[in-house]
Amino acid sequence: MKARRCSLTFRGVLSAFLISVLLEPGAAAGAYFEPGNPAYHKDCVVLLHYVSQIDTHAHKSLDVFQLHELCKFCDVEPTSCNGTGICKTDCSISSICEKPTEVCVSIWRRNETNLSIETLCHNPAEPLYGITLDDYNSTTCVMKEKNTTTGLAHFCSCKGAECNEELIFSQSDRIMEDGDAVDPTPDPLESNDSLMSVVLVSMLPLLVMVIAFFGMFYWCRIHRQRRPNRQWESSFNFKRKPIAGGLDCSDACAIMTDDDKSDSSSTHANSLNHNTEPLPIELDLLVGKGRFAQVYKAKLKQTTWNQFETVAVKIFPYEEYASWKNEKDIFSNTDLRHENILHFLTAEERKVEKQYWLITAFHPRGNLQEYLTHHVISWQELQVLSSSLARGVAHLHSDRLPCGRPKVPIVHRDLKSSNILVKNDGTCCVCDFGLGLCLDSSLSVDDLANSGQVGTARYMAPEVLEARLNLENIESFKQTDIYSMALVLWEMTSRCEAIGEVKDYEPAYGSKVREHPCVESMKDNVLRDRGRPEIPDSWLRHQGMAVMCATIKECWDHDPEARLTAHCIAERISELEDEMGKLSSRSSSAEKIVEELKIPIEVEIPEEEETECAKDLLSRLSIEYVPYVRYCKSFKN
Repeated sequence: MKARRCSLTFRGVLSAFLISVLLEPGAAAGAYFEPGNPAYHKDCVVLLHYVSQIDTHAHKSLDVFQLHELCKFCDVEPTSCNGTGICKTDCSISSICEKPTEVCVSIWRRNETNLSIETLCHNPAEPLYGITLDDYNSTTCVMKEKNTTTGLAHFCSCKGAECNEELIFSQSDRIMEDGDAVDPTPDPLESNDSLMSVVLVSMLPLLVMVIAFFGMFYWCRIHRQRRPNRQWESSFNFKRKPIAGGLDCSDACAIMTDDDKSDSSSTHANSLNHNTEPLPIELDLLVGKGRFAQVYKAKLKQTTWNQFETVAVKIFPYEEYASWKNEKDIFSNTDLRHENILHFLTAEERKVEKQYWLITAFHPRGNLQEYLTHHVISWQELQVLSSSLARGVAHLHSDRLPCGRPKVPIVHRDLKSSNILVKNDGTCCVCDFGLGLCLDSSLSVDDLANSGQVGTARYMAPEVLEARLNLENIESFKQTDIYSMALVLWEMTSRCEAIGEVKDYEPAYGSKVREHPCVESMKDNVLRDRGRPEIPDSWLRHQGMAVMCATIKECWDHDPEARLTAHCIAERISELEDEMGKLSSRSSSAEKIVEELKIPIEVEIPEEEETECAKDLLSRLSIEYVPYVRYCKSFKN
């Protein structure tokens, strides 16, 4: 409107000027203005045309030309506005902004002593007190709370003559006064939120029903899948008698399922994870720490239903690469799979964390040492634990699978109660193969000699402590595992209620040595003093316990060749329950004992091992060996 007013004024001034020129007095002018003079008429038409053209161009120029804003400009002044509703700035100074790009701005502040309002012109393209103006195209001044370099303040910006004089405080920026919220104007968003709340509350029962329906559907589906497997497993276990080898041919070629299904849900291969991305594993809880690695309970995330599988992650630092590689190589051998060997999932090299990982099944009951510390076990539990341990070690030592296929024997070389896990079904599984050794026929005597004196000193066999292993015979390595297993069996027996008075758990040799004895200390006890853990006479009052103690003594014999094999131990323990009825009385006659204990065995064991086992046990009782004898049991007199 102002531009239009300026245009009309310019046209009027120009017209008046031209008319005054045309009406200039003079003789020539009088003749010129006479009516009917064609020259006069023509000149008037031309002048009016020029005026019209000038007016048009002037109007266009004024349209392009931008006028500066007229704003309230009082800098900072105290005010009585409390930051609610609509306030006036009470600024008496109006100023035209210096630049055409500047807009009107008002700032309301509250500090500890007073309230103030600042009015000014500012270019919105430039920051003001550390904030950027974002609502300057509005014709009204709506206040918004901002966090400035000087603290919290309310800003508004607008375009229009003195548009920053009236301040409007919005509903979302209500100011708290005396602890109560001031609500000057109703906000339609609040009513919408209330309506939404009513709708959600109304739909809640329906939502609960839908969730319950899907939950029942999912449970039924999983239960239906698991029920046939459990029925098959129960019928299979009922019909099949455990054998010394552990598994039949079909079991040896499949991933064994644990009773808590911790092993069955994974589909990862028993090898190094060759994926470019590491598995989605979230570490949860530190559950164990050893010389070379730490063990964590972890969650392996699945791709569907936001589910996860609980696994164990053994983490090796970069400097323990050799231990990680040795254990990975042993675990990667598919012939190692057995129900009494820890189930291996995969291995990873975590370059970012500079760590090496082994991912295995997780067993919440922990290791055998922790379990015996907190539990007194029954005679039946002792049989299950000891039998499963013997079957696991027998599978390691065996040079053939139950189906007859050749297998490379493996020695653990660090058997102890903390390297044995307790599964949910009460059986054991052997773990921690960091010091394990594959007895490959290609190994030379030098290779075996370089394996060194390894293991935990407390559980080292006498020949290991003395460094006199027979490297010519690989069976000597297996015999060291048998000695260590005997100490573990003693620890189990010491916590069995069948022995009578049960003392607190203590490892083999207990208080005779320090908590972490050195090799020299164990030499004094085992070699010089020929000491062994104590077996009191009270333990032998239980008929089955007497057989168990006799087996333990045979296994820790000072002569390695006099020790039982793992297969013989597994057989003896697995048949012990059946023999309990026949051991009602004990005789001092060796012949009577043999007659009571001799029971045919329904299993096939290697002929050489059978012969050696039978000859050894019968020779101890001065009985002649007969080739057709199919048992590996006796009682050591």
